[in-house]
Amino acid sequence: MTPSAETTLEAARLSVAPMMDWTDRHCRFFHRQLTARTLLYTEMVTAPALVRGGATHLLEFNAAEHPVAVQLGGSEPQELAEAARMAEAAGYAEVNLNIGCPSDRVKSGCFGAVLMKSPGLVADCLTAMREAVSVPVTAKCRIGVDEQEPREVLPAFLAMIERTGVTRVTIHARKAWLQGLSPKENREVPPLDYPLVHQMRAEFPGLHISINGGISSLEEAQEHLGTGVDGVMIGRAAYHDPGLLLFADEQVFGEAPSGKTRRDVVDAMRPYIAAHLEAGGKLAQITRHMLGLFQGRPGARAWRRILSEQAHREDAGLEVLERALDALPETSLAA
Repeated sequence: MTPSAETTLEAARLSVAPMMDWTDRHCRFFHRQLTARTLLYTEMVTAPALVRGGATHLLEFNAAEHPVAVQLGGSEPQELAEAARMAEAAGYAEVNLNIGCPSDRVKSGCFGAVLMKSPGLVADCLTAMREAVSVPVTAKCRIGVDEQEPREVLPAFLAMIERTGVTRVTIHARKAWLQGLSPKENREVPPLDYPLVHQMRAEFPGLHISINGGISSLEEAQEHLGTGVDGVMIGRAAYHDPGLLLFADEQVFGEAPSGKTRRDVVDAMRPYIAAHLEAGGKLAQITRHMLGLFQGRPGARAWRRILSEQAHREDAGLEVLERALDALPETSLAA
């Protein structure tokens, strides 16, 4: 059953960012074993791939992943509308438009961060998407691109978004430089401007604004929430140290402590992994997302090494997971 818009809105208090090659359906299922409340996002799925290419397999997900949102990439309003309809039919609880990715792939397709230079086109895209579906349509953008002055551009951009009827925006608090910086550098080199995003929340009380970029812990997330922003999106930190999500429901959503351990999480993954292997899948397709589960704990290096070296073998099965667990001291498994 698809969650209600209210449930998705509540979940957006904390979300895991859409990350290409990382937040696939196996990653999201794994993250859901760590947190029941956090909003999860797909990798960016391009509208042309769905509408023209018929690549509906890109929308596959497990109902246990809910609340889960799909992020679409594109710049043709009617094509995005059709892709949004397909995503809603597939059961997604939210459809998000990518206006923030700076990679060469999205620049060549005229979508992602480059769209911040075409606010009228973005308005057309968001309007078409909203008219096509009943689930929430949201946007994820940067504070600006290239030579744009964020303090001038961002308020005008958010005002445009608000006029379309879209009420939820996630802002990556960095500029994107479309020439001269690689996608990796665009995640690290441009300076963060958190105060500007905090200011936008005050200036646009009708918008639900989440902040993204460089946030590496739940403590930092809580600090941002304390400034008045409505939500926090965590990216690479949640992927490389997924154990932090184990405490999200308690620390961010106010739930009672679950008592769940990292061993419990691994145990919860066993049936899912077994079914994937039975269907002809490979162990590494799932365990590559689990490498950081014991980050910072005794035995973490051995856990990563065993999974990295052995899960890629053609005949690798659950026994590899067992060997990796055996390399961990009980103190790491019990917390």
